Amino acid sequence: MIELEKSNVVKILDSTANPAPLGLMGFGMTTVLLNIHNAGIYKLGAMILAMGIFYGGLAQIIAGIMEWRKNNTFGATAFTSYGLFWLTLVTLILMPSMGLTSPPENIAMVAYFSMWGLFTAVLFIATLRINRALQFVFLTLTILFFMLAIGDATGSTFIKQLAGFEGIVCGLSAIYAALAQVLNEVYGGEIVPL
Repeated sequence: MIELEKSNVVKILDSTANPAPLGLMGFGMTTVLLNIHNAGIYKLGAMILAMGIFYGGLAQIIAGIMEWRKNNTFGATAFTSYGLFWLTLVTLILMPSMGLTSPPENIAMVAYFSMWGLFTAVLFIATLRINRALQFVFLTLTILFFMLAIGDATGSTFIKQLAGFEGIVCGLSAIYAALAQVLNEVYGGEIVPL
């Protein structure tokens, strides 16, 4: 909507929907499903890869672009980055299986997960100005990335499975934050605390 102010300056009012629930759901559901695998409950397969490409990847990138439109640097950076994380993770799995490259060495995956952990730790600091639900999501995600790095560094199946259970908690917390925002908006108040 465009509105003229008294000084004849055009001011554009943003009346678009909140993209955060889409981004949080894309992140949360994909994270839960991948970490059920990491916990050892089922094998990695097409379902996780498809979720990684489309809901974890593309949906979060769309949410990030929508957050950019809303002038939300945190949301744009987080959703776009984690959407691209999912696309890179799927690519790291698919490229070797297609014979396009060799699988990454464990030390390379340690570096990969450590860099994502560092990035997430900085975003966690930013959430200290937002709400408790997002603080929990980013704290548990920081822990998850470093646990995955330690699991790859040590080759410990136990640490990787423990990371899986911790990742399930992280993903469920993102789903909670997403659905809380939807319910609070629909009902016009804080029905579900954030």
